[in-house]
Amino acid sequence: METKNLYTVVVADDEDELRDAVCRMVPWEECGFKLVGSASNGLDALQLVERYEPDLLLTDIRMPFISGIELARQVREIRPATNIAFLSGYDDFQYAKQAIQYNIISYMLKPLTTEGLAAELRAIRQKIDAQFALFRQAPPRADAQEQRAAFLMPLVLDKYADTDEEQAVVYARRCGLLNGVGDQPHYIVMVSMVQDAEGANRTAPPFVGAVDTLVSKYLRGASFYASGKVVSVLLGNGYDFEEYLHILADEIPQMVTRALGRRCRIGVSRPTPSLTGLNNAYDEAVEALRQADASGGVQFIGDLSTAGKGGRALCRRALETLAQHYMDPNLSLVSLSGMLDVSPNHLSACIKKYAGETFMNLLIHKRMEAARELLTNSGLKIQDIAARCGYTDQHYFSYCFKKYCGESPGAMRRRLGAQKEEPAS
Repeated sequence: METKNLYTVVVADDEDELRDAVCRMVPWEECGFKLVGSASNGLDALQLVERYEPDLLLTDIRMPFISGIELARQVREIRPATNIAFLSGYDDFQYAKQAIQYNIISYMLKPLTTEGLAAELRAIRQKIDAQFALFRQAPPRADAQEQRAAFLMPLVLDKYADTDEEQAVVYARRCGLLNGVGDQPHYIVMVSMVQDAEGANRTAPPFVGAVDTLVSKYLRGASFYASGKVVSVLLGNGYDFEEYLHILADEIPQMVTRALGRRCRIGVSRPTPSLTGLNNAYDEAVEALRQADASGGVQFIGDLSTAGKGGRALCRRALETLAQHYMDPNLSLVSLSGMLDVSPNHLSACIKKYAGETFMNLLIHKRMEAARELLTNSGLKIQDIAARCGYTDQHYFSYCFKKYCGESPGAMRRRLGAQKEEPAS
C-alpha cells in the first residue's frame, strides 16, 4: 500500500509495556496504517485525536482519568469521523458494547497476539475502505428511500406545492417516512455542497448516498440531489437534534476532506413542526449555506439571526462565560454553546479562529491558572483546590497540573513554602 493511502492511527493504553509492544511490533504499514501517536491515559489520547485527527483510535477500555467509553463519547463530539477500536478484557466486553453508537468499528479481547492484532487491523482497514468508497461511488438506494425522497422533493423545492398538511402526513406514513399516528417529529433541512480547492462546486449525485448513510447513524431522514446540492430532510425531536445534529454536521465535512481531499459547506435550517413548512426551512438552509465559510464548514441559520452570535464578539462572550463556569466539572463545548444560544459547531469555529485555541485547551488553561492562584495564595487542601477547579478526581487534577505547570501541586506548594521561609538577605 502506498504511503499516501495509509490510514492514521493513535494508540492509547495505560499498560506501558503493552502499549510500547503494540507500537513497535505491529507491522503498521503492511496493515494499511501509519502510527501518529500514543498515549497512556484518556486525556492525552483525546488531545492527540484533536491534534492529529486520526482515522482510527485504538484504545483500552479501562483508562486512567477518562475511561474508554467516555473517551469514545468525547471523541465523537470533536472528531466524529474517527473510528474507534476497543482493546478489552473479557469482563469489560458487555460494558464496551454500550458504546456502539460512538463509531466503534471493532472489539478485541485481551490477550491478543501481534499476529491477531495485525489480522484485525487489516479487517478494520477494509471497513474504512468501504466508508471512503461511499464518497467515491454511488451506493445502491432502497426503493423505499427513493420513494421518500420523491415525496419530499416538491415539498422542499416548490413554493407553490398544492398539498395540505393532512394529505402530506397521510402519504408520509404510506411511504414509511413516518411510523404511525403517534409519530409527530419536527423537521430540519440540511443542504450540503462539495467544493474543490478553488471553491468550484463539485457536488455529484452519488454524494446523496454518502450523506444518507451518515444521517442514518444519528437521525431519521431522506436526501436528494438538486441544483448542485444534496438536500436532506432530517426528522427528530428536540433531544435528537440537540444530541446528534451538530455531530452529523461535523462528520460530513470531515469525511469529505479525508475521503475526497475536498471541502464541504453545509447550511442548516431551524426546526419546523410541519411538512408544509419544509420550503421555508429549505430557504433558511440555502441562506445559511450562502453565508458558510467559503473554505468549508457548517453554518446554522440560528447562529446568524441574533447580534453578538458571530466573530470576536461571540469569542469574547465565550471566554467570559468559561471564566464564570470553569469550576463546573460538567462544562463542555456543548453545554457552553447552550448557554450562548449557538450551535457547538459555530462556537468551536469562532473560538479556534479568534482565540487561536480549542475549547478543551482553553478550559484546561483557565483551570490550571486558577489552581496555581489558589496554591499560591490560599491554605486550601489540594483536594479542595481540585474541586474548585472543576475536577472530581484529585489524581486527574494532579496529572493535569504537572503536565501544565511542570511540577505537581504538592511540589509547588512545598517550593513556595520554602521560599517564604528563606531569610531576607
